[in-house]
Amino acid sequence: MKKQSIFKKFLYSQKVAPYVFISPFVITFVVFFAYSIFSMILMSFQKVAGANTAFIGLENYRVIHNSIFIKSLKNSIFYTIVSCALMIPIPLVLAVMLNSKAMKAKSTFRSILFIPALTSVVVAGVVFRMMFGELEGSFMNQVIGVFGQGPLIWLRKPETVWLVLFFVCLWRWTGVNMMYYLSGLQQIPQDLYESAAIDGASSLQAFWNITIPLLKPTIVYVLTISIFGGMAMFSESYMLFNGNKSPNNVGTTLVGFLYRMAFEQNNLGIGSAVGVIFLLIVLAVNVGQLSLNGTFSRKER
Repeated sequence: MKKQSIFKKFLYSQKVAPYVFISPFVITFVVFFAYSIFSMILMSFQKVAGANTAFIGLENYRVIHNSIFIKSLKNSIFYTIVSCALMIPIPLVLAVMLNSKAMKAKSTFRSILFIPALTSVVVAGVVFRMMFGELEGSFMNQVIGVFGQGPLIWLRKPETVWLVLFFVCLWRWTGVNMMYYLSGLQQIPQDLYESAAIDGASSLQAFWNITIPLLKPTIVYVLTISIFGGMAMFSESYMLFNGNKSPNNVGTTLVGFLYRMAFEQNNLGIGSAVGVIFLLIVLAVNVGQLSLNGTFSRKER
């Protein structure tokens, strides 16, 4: 009984309780993230052959001279830039519209826009692959046929491939980013807009001088996750091309190249090196943009 009371007293201690509550996160972080990162960095300097490993220094990092690696990196950067250019303003405009008092059936439109995020990427990939098929009877070829255009081979030409990928990106993630913006907009006091209206400010002026500055933390968060999501894009491309091999690697991303090296060619050393490069790029870009927008400074610019 005495031991039990000591344990109970220890568990309910105000000093110990916070550590007890955060321990599940700490354990999960250490086991599934920190340890994985450490193992990846270690393997990037090794030649891994089953249970046998040998230290080979920077040999795996020669992959940066690989033409497919360079193309996949360019693809990921291009996809990230364009997807951010689409996924920052468009969901913001939709969120402002849904937050407006004049908007009707808000819940219906919010549900419609958010449903794609709940859809399995496997199902979505199969559906979009059929929609953008090569046959005249495919949905998109029928659509452009109405305007007198011939059937297109959507998933073989770089221009149309990127069009499809960005379309899938917008379809899947617009609702998610819109919900982030909506939660931020609902925290802005309506008194500010009423005061601006009394002072004669237009809707555009109120949006630029009230909404944007007060929504800055949400915009920064959406930008941060969009950068990571853009660089980490893989599932959409994999399902769209029914595998990790797109024509002339037009849809191969950095994560797709990592998957090819590590699992398809069973070269965990090079795959780990690509993973380290990916981590450093994403970290550098996000730290850079967070520094530029004043997140790391004590006083916002």
